[in-house]
Amino acid sequence: MPFLLTLGLCSAAAAADEFDDLFDLDADPAASADAAGSAQLGGYADFGAAYTWSGQSHWSKLRARLELGLSGRLGARSRYKLSARADVDGAYWLEDDYYHRRVRRDQRTDFMIREAYVDFGAGDWEFRLGRQHVVWGEMVGLFFADVVSARDLREFFLPEFEALRTPQWAVRAERFGSDTHFELLWIPAPSFDDIGEPGADFYPFALPAGTRVKDRKPASRLSNTNWGLRVSRLIAGWDLSAFHYQSRDVSPTLYRVDGALELRHDRIRQTGLTLSKDLGSMVLKGEAVHTHGRRFLTADPAARYGLHASDTLDYVIGVDIPLRDVWRINLQYYARVFYDHDRQMGSDRSEAGMTFLVSRKFGDRLEAELLYVSSLNRHDYMLRPKLSYQITPEWRGVLGADLFGGRQDAIFGRYHDRDRVYVELRRWF
Repeated sequence: MPFLLTLGLCSAAAAADEFDDLFDLDADPAASADAAGSAQLGGYADFGAAYTWSGQSHWSKLRARLELGLSGRLGARSRYKLSARADVDGAYWLEDDYYHRRVRRDQRTDFMIREAYVDFGAGDWEFRLGRQHVVWGEMVGLFFADVVSARDLREFFLPEFEALRTPQWAVRAERFGSDTHFELLWIPAPSFDDIGEPGADFYPFALPAGTRVKDRKPASRLSNTNWGLRVSRLIAGWDLSAFHYQSRDVSPTLYRVDGALELRHDRIRQTGLTLSKDLGSMVLKGEAVHTHGRRFLTADPAARYGLHASDTLDYVIGVDIPLRDVWRINLQYYARVFYDHDRQMGSDRSEAGMTFLVSRKFGDRLEAELLYVSSLNRHDYMLRPKLSYQITPEWRGVLGADLFGGRQDAIFGRYHDRDRVYVELRRWF
């Protein structure tokens, strides 16, 4: 899968926490004896519209979404959560002359169980069983160390993380010490990235609309399950973590097999670390991940399946700077290094880029934000200006644009004809 699937570029990483806050899932468990058996119902409804004006202009989103969740406590150290989401997108009925029928069928409607888990404790350990989010990354808007999460990439990396991430069916065990945290993870039935169909606005491979591509998911057997372990420790003010994760890659690789095309998920091993450190009012963060077993597209006609295998090192370092309680500036530098590079892969041995985010609050309701992301090798870019207005505590409106430019063989430049303006309206309840 191209380098673009390493990045999860969006401007609101905190949105995922809003949904947990909605259900009060971090409340004091000591109060659960009185609350056992009680339940809380909450969620949100929103409508989003996007109009793509570059290239062949068209409506690219007219989506209504409803997400509902139920949560409660079962005892002193046990609780549960169940949530589901349903979408209907009118753009894929209205624009039937623009989108191929497979794209329309794939994106008109959607339903997903978001979370369905039970928590309980035993001794010094806490356990979570069921469909859940597992977030190991530390960076703002990037998926480097966040190796567990699957993603819905049919809108590229434009949605908020809360909508972008796809939970995993998992068994997780955690042990919390005074300065150390241990985590063990097993995923018996993995979820994978949803990249849509050829002809969709942000399909990651350069294939004509309607091209038949077989999506070959791994068979359900023990050897195809995922597992990992992670340890975190606070040392002299440094929040450090290290992990090892073996899995079927959430990102699909495009295989050429006997003249046909197949999406497969390679068996990979990933070892990484994360760090963060408060430097006065600033926060320094970094991540590095080594991956073994991944394959990449190549133009070499002698390459088996049209692929070239190479270990990679992905790393990122960034700083978050708040100013006067109204400004926020975030700068990040990221890169991928190919250990076994081949010129016919269409990439350099080291692929680097940067992100720049600046936001400004105007009172308690209005916030302006600008996100700029650029590949430093090919000088392509993504520019995302946005205005958010908190109409009431329950209502929020958003107006923004997504702009792409640069070389058309690059990560963002390939979407030069996908520039769009969008509006969103959301109500929490």
